[in-house]
Amino acid sequence: MRVEDFHFNAEEGLLVLTGEKKRRFWRFLSIALALMLVLAACTGKSGDGGGSGTSGQETGSGTGSNGNGGGEGSGSELEPITITAFIGAPQQTPTPDNRIYKKIEEELGVKLEMEFLVGDLQQKLGVMIAGGEYPDLITADTKLVAAKAVIPLEDLIEEHAPNLRKHFAKAWNRMKDSSDGHIYWLPNYGIIHGEFKPTWYSGPAFWIQKKVLKEFGYPKPKTLDEFMQLVRDYVAKHPTTEDGQPTIGYTALASDWRTFPLLNPPEHLIGHPNDGGVVVRDGVAEVFAVKDYAKRYYQELNNLYNEGLFDKEAFVQNYDQYLAKLSSGRVVAMFDQHWNFQPAEDNLIAEGRILDTYVGFPLVYDTSIRDWYLDRPVPNLNNGFGISKDAKDPVRIIKFLDALITEEWQKILSWGEEGIDYHVDENGRFYRTPEQRAQQEDPTWKLANRADALFGYIPKIEGTFSDGNATSPGNQPEEYFESLKPEDRELLEAYGHKTWTDFFSPPLENPVYYPAWQIDLIDGSEAAIAGQQMTDTSLKYLPQAIMAKPGQFDAVWDDYVKAFEKINVQAYLDRVNEQLQWRIENWSTE
Repeated sequence: MRVEDFHFNAEEGLLVLTGEKKRRFWRFLSIALALMLVLAACTGKSGDGGGSGTSGQETGSGTGSNGNGGGEGSGSELEPITITAFIGAPQQTPTPDNRIYKKIEEELGVKLEMEFLVGDLQQKLGVMIAGGEYPDLITADTKLVAAKAVIPLEDLIEEHAPNLRKHFAKAWNRMKDSSDGHIYWLPNYGIIHGEFKPTWYSGPAFWIQKKVLKEFGYPKPKTLDEFMQLVRDYVAKHPTTEDGQPTIGYTALASDWRTFPLLNPPEHLIGHPNDGGVVVRDGVAEVFAVKDYAKRYYQELNNLYNEGLFDKEAFVQNYDQYLAKLSSGRVVAMFDQHWNFQPAEDNLIAEGRILDTYVGFPLVYDTSIRDWYLDRPVPNLNNGFGISKDAKDPVRIIKFLDALITEEWQKILSWGEEGIDYHVDENGRFYRTPEQRAQQEDPTWKLANRADALFGYIPKIEGTFSDGNATSPGNQPEEYFESLKPEDRELLEAYGHKTWTDFFSPPLENPVYYPAWQIDLIDGSEAAIAGQQMTDTSLKYLPQAIMAKPGQFDAVWDDYVKAFEKINVQAYLDRVNEQLQWRIENWSTE
């Protein structure tokens, strides 16, 4: 082209071609554009990670027609990729034609091959580490960092994942490993957008069946003594279930890494939040396993055992057997975190056995103690997915995860597909029909129509979307109340409550260092060895103490304390307290 082939259009402020030159130019441009599109389809984009630099999350518009929001093309423009993932928890395998996974494959060009835990997690990870081979994505465990099995993520996120970078902005420094400053894991929970008004309670509590509360006129036990008296009174009236099975008054779980149902209650009973194996006072941790306030709880379990009310199989059951027992409706009460036994409640709800499900109470030793079970969300550090050293295309993987954190995909993964799983009213509010709610309670339907296995471990938005809708149906107030079963409505009304969180004191402000259980002890260190020895010792002696004959509890407890004295507990405490102070110094300025 020559300068004389153009003239200046003053009205439009443009240089334009004239006559035949114009027609030839547009033919040339069309061919060039077509060639560019072919090349783009073959190669995709690499390295820019941001497209125009404006993510769907930033604009609140989702991901647009591409459905990814991270600078990649749509699924049809990308070479399909298979991403392997290991999920460190037992799950049921989704159906091959699962609707949401197919949508991910079609729109993002990603096929997922997921392996779920079978057996013991630590044994499985040990085999992986010994073999030195890993899937692309792997759920978090600190020993994988020590084994150099996972790669640092901060540069990948900075360069290729603008949505993730914005999502984690306030938690960025917290996510860094204190030993080397790298980010290895993408927390799957605890990042709040907009407002956070929980209706459903997923945390720790003492749980008791709804039918017990109904039978005794909806009492509200506040202390451990009051709660256990309810258990005693109910089993005395109902020694067997309706189908003739023996009623189990109280059970516990201490299988694999799920030892918290057995080990954590004492800290809550004295009014402290969940800091794992320690109680923190004024920024200083103490191990409570053999304290007198712990002994008091296990003495009560010993009383229950000798009265025939404590589950004799508690210390030999695995997680699946525990869930099966709760699903049978035989278990009156237990201490646990709701998310841990939710699969059992899902089964009960699917069978319409609402009164066999549970209500959580924030018990304390005496009424002078303020309960602290319900806490403010915190980033779920050392959890979620990491990318392994064996991943062939970490950039593509981080862009995939970047796409999934956009509002468009978060809505699909939490609410489902509009018009199929939920509807939008004239005010823009999301809601479900009774039929849609019933589907969501069917475990078989969910295996074919939801991507819960993936969604549980990827980063997620909690709180509210930019359009004001809650990020999950359970936290959408009007949808939540419409979804309640008649039995649940009756129970809440009897207590004068609107939600399950109303049973708990409002959460206090989290200390800057909270929670201590997220501290990495560093695999193989003296602190980690001591921590494992403490757990092993507790799992050896506590069952003996609980199942001791009348009058023998104190002797077993004394042996427990002596065994604990042989452990280098100070090495454990030094690491925890060092990290608490590090957090106070490095996180306080956020």
